Amino acid sequence: MTKDAKKITHFLYELGTLRKTARSHRQALLTDDLSDSISSHSYRVTLIGWFLAKLGKVDPYKVVMMCLLHDTSETRTGDQNWIHKKYTKTFEEEAIHDQINDLAFADDLFEITDEYSQRVSKEAKIAKDADLLDQVFLLKEYAWQGNQEAALWLKDNAQIKLLTSKSAKKLAQEILSQNPSDWWSTSSWSADRRN
Repeated sequence: MTKDAKKITHFLYELGTLRKTARSHRQALLTDDLSDSISSHSYRVTLIGWFLAKLGKVDPYKVVMMCLLHDTSETRTGDQNWIHKKYTKTFEEEAIHDQINDLAFADDLFEITDEYSQRVSKEAKIAKDADLLDQVFLLKEYAWQGNQEAALWLKDNAQIKLLTSKSAKKLAQEILSQNPSDWWSTSSWSADRRN
């Protein structure tokens, strides 16, 4: 157990660096939002994935694990936006292999990451939908704050066009129809507090 604990601890320290890894879309969206890290992205992706899995009646454990692991390689490769990916070769599979090869339960982790990267299973497609939906949330939040680049990206609907599940498409439409502050400004407790 001592050897396993040491390797698991190394891996978890490495994942902790994702809190400080800024997402690369900041360049294209002309924003300097340092609160948007790979960790904050993965957190919301994971919860989106869980809800989509439950709505789609697929294995929520697999979807959550795929969502949690989908960007772990970025501790070593960095985050690449769609522009960067056109011109840069990253070695994500190699990074994932090197990260988890010596860990306890590596076979389980490889099975999950391989399934996600193949995008064949319903769970893998839903996990990718969750990743895309987090971007739609973020674009809506930025557009609400006046970011014209984000508004253009939203108008293009690029992420929404890539969604595969009915639940993800419905959620995307709901994201677009709401304002980011609706969660608190229209709630009953908000109205009660003002009285």
